[in-house]
Amino acid sequence: MGTNLLEILNVRVVGTGEKILGTGEKILVLSHGFGTDQSAWQRILPYFLRDYRVVLYDLVCAGSVNPDNFDFRRYTTLDAYVEDLLQILDALRVNKCAFVGHSVSAMIGILASIRRPELFTKLILIGASPRFLNDTDYHGGFELPEIEKLFSAMKANYEAWVSGFAPLAVGADVPAAVREFSRTLFNMRPDISLYVSETVFRSDLRGVLGMVKVPCCIIQTAKDVSVPISVAMYLKTHLGGRNTVEMLPTEGHLPHLSAPAMLVKVLRRALGR
Repeated sequence: MGTNLLEILNVRVVGTGEKILGTGEKILVLSHGFGTDQSAWQRILPYFLRDYRVVLYDLVCAGSVNPDNFDFRRYTTLDAYVEDLLQILDALRVNKCAFVGHSVSAMIGILASIRRPELFTKLILIGASPRFLNDTDYHGGFELPEIEKLFSAMKANYEAWVSGFAPLAVGADVPAAVREFSRTLFNMRPDISLYVSETVFRSDLRGVLGMVKVPCCIIQTAKDVSVPISVAMYLKTHLGGRNTVEMLPTEGHLPHLSAPAMLVKVLRRALGR
């Protein structure tokens, strides 16, 4: 990918943090989901700057990253994204952190914690799904023909697809959130957006959930077009550590954009302060 991953993925470390005897700084990593970039956290970030050193970065597929850095041969599975995350934390010499991941980044965090459990004190998973496709005895929310229709729409007219998808994903009637999500979706190069969507929809992490030993807090909205409530319950049951589910009484897949104040309360509680 080139020499400096921290520059390529726009890594930033902000906040004053708080020294705790024997543990050094408290570090919080915020990792965004598909279709957004680190700007998606801007409404909740101010609430954590006093108590944490906050690490922000962009996934390589984000529109804010030079698309030349997206290697179609490398990013065929989520493992390459996991490697990026671990490389960032190693480069920053982070040896303990709490991790907040939205959507696909929730799964990236899960895989990273299996590989390096000592690195994570807690995983906070917003709108997470180990598999989006329905299966025997598993309700992921989508049938294969629906997914294929989605890909066809993305291929046929990306702008039209974004215009239809953004309000559905945001769910709640928050025009500013729809505008913001549309902006970052439009920023993605359409072929990269499609490729990443296919990668995410092909993923099935159900088989590894039991290997997660880090405590997890699963945050789920009452109505999410991408992730049914049953998936949050599935995660709670199948993740290997001590897990809790926090239900947000709002709609949509992007509560950090559409209901930031509500999400902040739950995040602070999940982080134990």
